[in-house]
Amino acid sequence: MGEITYIRGDATAPSVKGTKLIAHVCNDLGGWGKGFVVAVSRRWPEPEAAYRAWHRGRASNDFGLGAVQFVQVEPYVWVANMVGQRGIGTGSKGVPVRYEAIDAALGRLADKALELNASVHMPRIGCGLAGGKWSRVEPLINERLVKRGVAVTVHDHGEN
Repeated sequence: MGEITYIRGDATAPSVKGTKLIAHVCNDLGGWGKGFVVAVSRRWPEPEAAYRAWHRGRASNDFGLGAVQFVQVEPYVWVANMVGQRGIGTGSKGVPVRYEAIDAALGRLADKALELNASVHMPRIGCGLAGGKWSRVEPLINERLVKRGVAVTVHDHGEN
């Protein structure tokens, strides 16, 4: 406990014992198909199907920035679909990442991790297609998860 563990590897295949929560950031448009979600979908169809249904039903559910959907994909593995980016692509309004939404989602993630006694595994959330800076995201993870005693591993995949 006490700090984020950084390793090279696939965040969809954490090699630790116990219950695992795999966290990633989604957009608020219902789009799924680029970035880390491709690896998620290669392993399990359920997170994408659940996310798309959640987005379709958004008029009558909690879908929106800062919301989190937890999808159980194996007996001891859950995927956390965290809505932390407004739209897709960088346009006149800047990058899609929304740090406040990621912060709120991480608070919900911590609650679930503590409830399940789970470790959390993720890529550098919000820093790929969402265009965020790790120097802004890392302190949020420390504040919301690490300080509450949740073990967090960040998986760096391939080069970078």
